[in-house]
Amino acid sequence: MNASGRGNTAAGASRGGFRTERAPDGRYRWQLKASNGRVVAITSALFETSGEAERGFDGLRAGAAELTARITHVRDGIGWIWVIPGSRGLPEVRSSRAYERYATCRNAFRRFVVLLAEQPARELPERAVSSRRPDGR
Repeated sequence: MNASGRGNTAAGASRGGFRTERAPDGRYRWQLKASNGRVVAITSALFETSGEAERGFDGLRAGAAELTARITHVRDGIGWIWVIPGSRGLPEVRSSRAYERYATCRNAFRRFVVLLAEQPARELPERAVSSRRPDGR
């Protein structure tokens, strides 16, 4: 995260790539931008730390080839969005905007999967490990 608290871009990704940002409630989310700077996808989940958001993104990136989306009509308005459901059935990631046509939305999801797979693996700090031994000492 930069000094303004606005987010963090991957090295060399001034216009595109992975970015974390702080939500108004102080938690973190991530977004993925195309090389033209357009936001392609955002996470629906909120994370307590930027490291957790990065780990969530990296886990999704590692399984990009197996991702499937649910394409659904938006509730308010006209258009279609794609959603990748998480482990509890809640949206994990979604398209950043609605698409006028179903086929366009489906193609946007396919482009997202390709872009996601192209992202480099991130070097993440290890989670804090307890210094206690298994016997409690």
